[in-house]
Amino acid sequence: MHTGSPAPEGKAQGGPEEHRSAWGWLRSRLRVRSVAGQVFLWLLVVVVLLVAAALAALILQARSYATRDAEHRTRAAAVTLAHYPGMAAALDSANPTAVLQPLALDVQRSGGFDYIVIFRPDGIRYAQTAHPELIGKHVYGDYHDALKGPYTVAENIPLGPDVDTTAAITRPDGSVAGFLSVGYYVKDTGGAVSRQLPVLFGGAAAALAVGTGGAALVRRRLRRQTRGLGPAEMTRMYEHHDAVLHAVREGVLIVGGDGRVVLANDEARRLLELPPEVEGRPVTDLGLDPALAELLASRGAVTDEVHLAEDRLLAVSSRPTAPFGGEPGSVATIRDTTELRALAGQAEAARTRLRLLYDAGLRVGTTLDVVRTAQELADVAVPRFADFATVELADPVLHGDEPLPDTGSAQGPRIRRTAASGISEDRPFYPVGSQISPLPGTPEESALATGRAALTADLHQAPAWRARDPQTADRILAYGVHSLISAPLKARGLTLGMVNFWRAAESEPFGEEDVSFAEELVARAAITVDNARRYTREHRMAETLQRSLLPRGLPEQSALEAAYRYLPAQQGVGGDWFDVIPLPGFRVALVVGDVVGHGLHAAATMGRLRTAVLNFSALDLPPDELIARLDELIARLDQGEATQDDETASVTGATCLYAIYDPVSGHCTMARAGHPPPALVTPDGSVEFVDLPAGPPLGVGGLPFESAELRMAPGTALVLYTDGLVESHDRDLENGLAALRASLAGTQTDGSAEETCRTVFDALVPPHPSDDIALLVARTRLFEPDQVATWDVPQEAAAVSRVRNECVAQLEAWGLEELSFTAELILSELITNAIRHGAEPIRVRMLRDRSLVFEVSDGSSTAPHLRYAASTDEGGRGLFLVAQLAERWGTRYTARGKVIWSEQPLTAPEYRFDALLL
Repeated sequence: MHTGSPAPEGKAQGGPEEHRSAWGWLRSRLRVRSVAGQVFLWLLVVVVLLVAAALAALILQARSYATRDAEHRTRAAAVTLAHYPGMAAALDSANPTAVLQPLALDVQRSGGFDYIVIFRPDGIRYAQTAHPELIGKHVYGDYHDALKGPYTVAENIPLGPDVDTTAAITRPDGSVAGFLSVGYYVKDTGGAVSRQLPVLFGGAAAALAVGTGGAALVRRRLRRQTRGLGPAEMTRMYEHHDAVLHAVREGVLIVGGDGRVVLANDEARRLLELPPEVEGRPVTDLGLDPALAELLASRGAVTDEVHLAEDRLLAVSSRPTAPFGGEPGSVATIRDTTELRALAGQAEAARTRLRLLYDAGLRVGTTLDVVRTAQELADVAVPRFADFATVELADPVLHGDEPLPDTGSAQGPRIRRTAASGISEDRPFYPVGSQISPLPGTPEESALATGRAALTADLHQAPAWRARDPQTADRILAYGVHSLISAPLKARGLTLGMVNFWRAAESEPFGEEDVSFAEELVARAAITVDNARRYTREHRMAETLQRSLLPRGLPEQSALEAAYRYLPAQQGVGGDWFDVIPLPGFRVALVVGDVVGHGLHAAATMGRLRTAVLNFSALDLPPDELIARLDELIARLDQGEATQDDETASVTGATCLYAIYDPVSGHCTMARAGHPPPALVTPDGSVEFVDLPAGPPLGVGGLPFESAELRMAPGTALVLYTDGLVESHDRDLENGLAALRASLAGTQTDGSAEETCRTVFDALVPPHPSDDIALLVARTRLFEPDQVATWDVPQEAAAVSRVRNECVAQLEAWGLEELSFTAELILSELITNAIRHGAEPIRVRMLRDRSLVFEVSDGSSTAPHLRYAASTDEGGRGLFLVAQLAERWGTRYTARGKVIWSEQPLTAPEYRFDALLL
């Protein structure tokens, strides 16, 4: 607390009058009216600002010096300590902390540093001086730059500016044994500043003295110059003032306190049409508008108040003169704003059109649909530019093709009205979809021929336009349409069509200034229309390619009842596919796959994968092995295409699920590569997702694929799908699977696969899918016991005839006696080959359904090969006979050997056995 000093003894303190006089003197000193006093104050402000700037510069200089000094100190210490003998050996010792911590503390105390950290190459601290509890923990920040040499970092932390130098500790062989960091907090720089303050204040005092002297000199000189003016100089000054007053383009009218005109310049006389002798006359007697005369005589303060004088709009501003030291009265300034209003109207129209162009850029082309884009162009022009707008496009453009050069001509492609918009729905024009004929002489023909917008300001004076269709033209004119601009829609030098802008009723006719705006609007919109056209073409090509690569229908088979649904994405086809592939032994393979991405590449990739699956399935591979081979194929494709520097050609990201169902045993074996799990709907109506190992997506590699086998009761529905069915922008995978479960639970257990597809699609497919959707539903069937016959065959030649006779008997029981001869030949050769070249156990199985299948299995993995025997060979004709007698035959491998099978129709064909034996 501060306490004031007591008054001296014998002297009374000043009274109230003395205090008031002192305060008045101080206020009079601060109220400076002279130029010299104002200059003095400005100089004082400048000096104060210079002193402040010098002080700030001094502080920054001191801080910079302290930081550089800290950098030099920490760098020298870090380098010296890093090369200290024994540092690398200490880091490699059994207990580095015991050696390094005392050394770090000693260096910190002797060097005056704030902290020293020594740590391993992996960042674990061995020594920490500031916070020993951090020993054994990882350091903060990236320190690997120290491998290139010692580096210093200056940064601000809560404790203040910190300078840290990190250096690598190397072994004699050059390898890095560890790192050390030396840190120093930059101290306050006030001491350096305080030492220079006397010099700073001395310079400020000198500057203040010089400024005060200069202000005094300026004041004396100004006073001397004003006192030296004579009558001639004063007269010349008045003449200059009068010349300026009458030369300005703004009227000036001074009115005295009695309401009479004191002064009126030439511009005021012209604007107000005042008489020659106006000075001294009352304002109310000048023939002005009463409201304007009242304003000029009122001595009120107004700003830009608009008044009408004849055909002019005058902006009047008035101020009283008394507050500014003059006589009572007012001074008014008058400006002619008629031209300004016209210019303002033009500027507002320009701003409106610029805003329309901006809005057109936002509203036209929101989709890649040609028709929708054309409609957006028509909508954006109404009603801000035209009362009605129509867009006509060439027929090839609507289908995505490039228009021909003679679009719109008599021999070229026709143009068709694609979109229309107007201020009312009862438009008198041709309806959307109508073909437009730009006959010679019409505005449309002129626009298409010249490539520039054609203006028809008055449609009543357009005979060619009226002659084309007099009835429609009269209807348009009777509706009130009177003006037209036809602008060609061109992009990349190609004419896509045209746009017609119409005005009707009370709207002003189009003018020349509207033509350039219409061209600009249409030129900007043409780019979006062309982009939509090109997208339409690519989308159509991709969809055509994709549908050509997808199966046209499901093959005939008896293992299961299958149905499918496929829906391409709205914005572009993708790479989803499915397949139902009959396999030997009446088994069926079910495939569903998905290639990430959209467009031609995704569709082409899908076709390659589907072809590969078809080829691999012909080898009758297990699902996990087939998926593995598909993964290897994609990896090779990616490597081959990566050499072409085409990143978009990568197939990685494709998924696939492959399942094989055997209607004889009811077993289903399946494997997947990153695909969603299949769903099972059991005959009792319960729904479950198969717990199938996911596996990585195709092309990733590095992980094996696993298969799962389950037994399925007859009537079980196996549901395969792609992720587009269960995932979307507003639904994640978990919610999608729950929705799929709910939809499947609502299906009838005895319903068909087609009904299940329809129910699932109705429940899950959004109105505008963003991804392809493939759904495959297969309801299983099981062969009846009387459709299968099986025999175990001992490995002896005598068993061939016995098994052959039993098979013939079974054929007679099935009513297939006419197949007995060919069946005996085929079975004899297959069983004989198994006995001679195979291994036990040997088994024969005969299956009857749409065809007759013989299967001979044995425990050997050696497969026979078809060959042509020479005339001198005693053997080698068995498989040749099988191949000629059977419709199909082949070999498939099992976990315990192989199966040789043959298939023939249920009706016996006519064979010429003499030809087979030649």
